[in-house]
Amino acid sequence: MVTLVDATLAHSRLSRDLLAHHVQLACLLEVSAAKPGNITPAHNFSDTTYADMLRSAIALGPVFARGRARQRGVGALIADAVSATARVTDANTNLGIVLLLAPLVRAEAIRRSNEALRSATERVLAQLDVDDAAAAFAAIVQAHPGGLGEAPEHDVRAPARVGLREAMAAAARRDSIASEYTTGYAIVFDTGLPLLTEALADGTPTLDAIVSLHVGLLACYPDTLIERKAGGPAARAVSVAAREVLAGTLTLEEFDASLRGPDHRLNPGTTADLVAGTLLAGLLSGMRLP
Repeated sequence: MVTLVDATLAHSRLSRDLLAHHVQLACLLEVSAAKPGNITPAHNFSDTTYADMLRSAIALGPVFARGRARQRGVGALIADAVSATARVTDANTNLGIVLLLAPLVRAEAIRRSNEALRSATERVLAQLDVDDAAAAFAAIVQAHPGGLGEAPEHDVRAPARVGLREAMAAAARRDSIASEYTTGYAIVFDTGLPLLTEALADGTPTLDAIVSLHVGLLACYPDTLIERKAGGPAARAVSVAAREVLAGTLTLEEFDASLRGPDHRLNPGTTADLVAGTLLAGLLSGMRLP
């Protein structure tokens, strides 16, 4: 098994820039928690490994450093992050994470003294333009995400005609990450952070609290990657099962086993991305992860 230390020493050093370090830590913690249905230290996918995820997490640090984030717009940060990831792995390990983290990183880099992260994030989202959309579209195509399909409007394979937030609004009903762009990160701030805070409140170890966050988010929101790959009924059934875990009528082990298969159609990948976004938002807001 590849350990976090092995991957770190083999491929890069963790950043000393605090913002970049928080990005790396959020991504490393997300993939290192034993979240049902996802890649974990004990579970690789046929086309993506835990080591791929570690390398990708570390690669995001320099791209999302504070100095670069002050100078680069959200679209450029997304494009830079996808390119940096492609240099360390052939797999699409983190496109959703990159799309979700880039506005948070930009917000942290430009937020005013005493300004809340959520307020700064809304300012960033309100300023997204066509150039941001064009750069993000090109990055999405480069990453070759699974279950992309064709969009009825603002397809990423076509030239961008509207700002990135407007383009995301067109996809919001079929993708939770796109929805976050339109709602000012309502899932992260209104659901994710309270769930994480509650899970940590009784001294639960960080990785266990992250698993609790993951299951809690799945219980509230059907995973849109599962919906694209396996259909709405399958996604809703997974959410029902997550609620059974919370109720104590289904074990985590049983839930995990029900999500794993050779084609990964029931991989709650979008929920994992939301976990990473919640972790970063928490770290940037001063949350301590023991």
